[in-house]
Amino acid sequence: MERFQKAVHITEDIILGSDQLVLLAGPCAVESYDICMRVADEMKRLTTNLGISYIFKASFDKANRTSAGSFRGIGTQEALETLRKIKNEFDLPIVTDVHESSQIESVSEVADILQIPAFLCRQTDLLLAAGSSGRAVNIKRGQFMAPEDMQYAVKKIAGTGNENAFLTERGVSFGYHNLVVDMRSLPTMRQYAPVIFDVTHSVQQPGGAGGSSGGQREFAPYLARAAAAVGVDGFFIETHPNPKEALSDGPNMVPLEEMSSFLEMIKNAWLLGQKYT
Repeated sequence: MERFQKAVHITEDIILGSDQLVLLAGPCAVESYDICMRVADEMKRLTTNLGISYIFKASFDKANRTSAGSFRGIGTQEALETLRKIKNEFDLPIVTDVHESSQIESVSEVADILQIPAFLCRQTDLLLAAGSSGRAVNIKRGQFMAPEDMQYAVKKIAGTGNENAFLTERGVSFGYHNLVVDMRSLPTMRQYAPVIFDVTHSVQQPGGAGGSSGGQREFAPYLARAAAAVGVDGFFIETHPNPKEALSDGPNMVPLEEMSSFLEMIKNAWLLGQKYT
């Protein structure tokens, strides 16, 4: 299969779809400045040492929780201000989710990448608004979407004059409370845009923990190596100093203390995979 024709420019130094290994990583949600700071500090140190291009990830608003009683966030303004502080203090690009067109203007003042959640990857107005922002756009493949149909989401962004769209694979629904990754989706989607593999959401068990989502983080290394072998342009990983105490998606996050060995493993697998893709 032929690959995409254009790389995606995140910043002057980070170009997705080039010869760089790009990582989007951070806690699931902005729980506090302290959590974000600890993750950003450690992740920047690790990625600098490994020569990985790093983008800090955290959701300013978790609008798609299983239960209305689940943690949603610390408030839009406080969360965006926390992301702004991380961006400035650590000199890091930021990626965060947007759920409604009305959020685009304020979020794009902080974020370098606007992320379209998987459930919303067909929402035309949201995609057009994100594309019109001029920011790079990460479109997560819906658990219900065929990989070849993601080309139309990319075309919606391109229709705004924005060529900086890319796709993220995060598994497909397999019955209830379970996901599987069809590795064929990676080269299929890579025809249309650079592709990121979401390591931690691919081992999520949506709604599988009685009002919240479960996860099987023990399988994350296996899927990461498999995706690296098939060929991807980067990885998405959620991490936390103490996943058991995380307010969102704890069961599928990689503990921060394990990220050093995890990233070294991913880089070695990715470099090997580059020889064949």
